[in-house]
Amino acid sequence: MDLLNLERLTRYYGQSLALDASSLSLPPGAVGLLGPNGAGKSTLLKVLLGLLPPSSGHAEVLGFDVISQSLEIRARVGYVSEEASFILGMSAVEFVALAGEVAGMPRREAHRRAHEMLAYLGGEESRYRQVEGLSAGVKQRIQLAQALVHDPVLLILDEPTNGLDPSGRKSMLDLLSSLHRDFGKSLILSSHLLDDVDRVCDSVIVLDRGKVLAHGRIDLLRAHLKNRYRLRIQGDATRFRALLSLAGATVKEESRPGAEECEILAEVPQGFRSSRFFQLIEEANRGDPRAGDFPESGELFAGEGGDGFDGKGALLRSLIPDEEKLTDLFQRIVESGEARIVR
Repeated sequence: MDLLNLERLTRYYGQSLALDASSLSLPPGAVGLLGPNGAGKSTLLKVLLGLLPPSSGHAEVLGFDVISQSLEIRARVGYVSEEASFILGMSAVEFVALAGEVAGMPRREAHRRAHEMLAYLGGEESRYRQVEGLSAGVKQRIQLAQALVHDPVLLILDEPTNGLDPSGRKSMLDLLSSLHRDFGKSLILSSHLLDDVDRVCDSVIVLDRGKVLAHGRIDLLRAHLKNRYRLRIQGDATRFRALLSLAGATVKEESRPGAEECEILAEVPQGFRSSRFFQLIEEANRGDPRAGDFPESGELFAGEGGDGFDGKGALLRSLIPDEEKLTDLFQRIVESGEARIVR
């Protein structure tokens, strides 16, 4: 059963076309919904939830028609809106339990599940506090708890990290990843933060001016940049970088995730083999004069396995061909305007 199946779906506001999805189907998974402001993301979500009827065409969610079977869809879907909506004066656990009752759960079962969800999501200490007095991070967890209380098959999330600080954002993304990876929940995540989508989702839908420009697995939509490599190096990489430059390669980025490590993004010339990196590391550590001055004791080897490495030279810990970032992929698709579908 497909997660989504759209056929010639349109939605107009008056004479203005807000959505035109000629054909789209995606299997269950974690799907990122991408697009600039006004692309049609919110319109699509409202159609999928049965809140807006299509102007024409056909749409199914989990095999159910969005018009004639909207109640079946809502029983299987949890929704987190961009703008948090709470009932003032209610405690967190009362609010989550009410969401369960609205979804058709018996009252006792809804309250039991509300306590379970708040405990699982880290909101247990706030469960008896009134929702309006809680922090943004706790409110987002309560939003997620009410979406999960009835154990849905699919979660639809509209900007779920909106207003969160970096720590709260990381915690929310970790929770979403766990729900997909460990509990098998399908996700539709709409976000203007492409890093959030990259961390959680395995597929994307790219919208622009109401049209679906691309959909499919991120790894297949990405361009593999055959002339760029990401290297993680332990120790002093100064001499290695010098030989890398002499070999015609260019260091595009460099970061230092740890005191004794650095990460390098290297762009290499045509015909440069990946095995050449190991040769250059070995040449630098053995004392190639082109790489600069060496200590008299500096006869080191940093080849396969790194046997004998004593911290005075450099050791190549990882070598990975570089891939296009999701930000670059999104920009490339929107700028080209050409539809691309990958299953």
